[in-house]
Amino acid sequence: MNETLQVIEQRSSTRGYTTELLTKEEIDCLVRAGLQAPTATNRREIHITVVDGDNPILSEIEHLKNQTFGNPRPEHNFYYEAPTVLFLSAEETFAWSSVDAGIAVENIALVAEAMGLGSVIIGCVKTALTGEQKAYFSEKLKFPKGYVFEIAIAIGHKAITKQPHEYDMEQNVSYI
Repeated sequence: MNETLQVIEQRSSTRGYTTELLTKEEIDCLVRAGLQAPTATNRREIHITVVDGDNPILSEIEHLKNQTFGNPRPEHNFYYEAPTVLFLSAEETFAWSSVDAGIAVENIALVAEAMGLGSVIIGCVKTALTGEQKAYFSEKLKFPKGYVFEIAIAIGHKAITKQPHEYDMEQNVSYI
């Protein structure tokens, strides 16, 4: 089987990480994977902010997220204590930014898996980062002017693993 297809089939969301930090080389590789993603009209509008898992801004985001949604997993924060969180932002007025960010974050997730790392894609903080405190968080996360949060991904060394999700070709695919 093709190596890429194997990585896709093996990948699942990781919701538990070791305390081992990612190296600069690992982070750079992940960032490059995100920036290599195709974008609509080759706009290249995706911006990635790399945040250490112990950065206080993550606690602020967590607090605001919990005020909005509660905390369904009180034993964990929204990024499952990962040592690194990447925030993807993009041009607020470009119609395809959310699609482009989705493609970029999937590139990052697949490269993380290929490197033996775990990841979980995060959208639950969108309301916190685009609500009343949008300007504050945009500044703290160093989003370029006119950019907004699109999606995030937590990455680290896996402390737990789970089976990738199953699918039903008969139910999930139509041929016409």
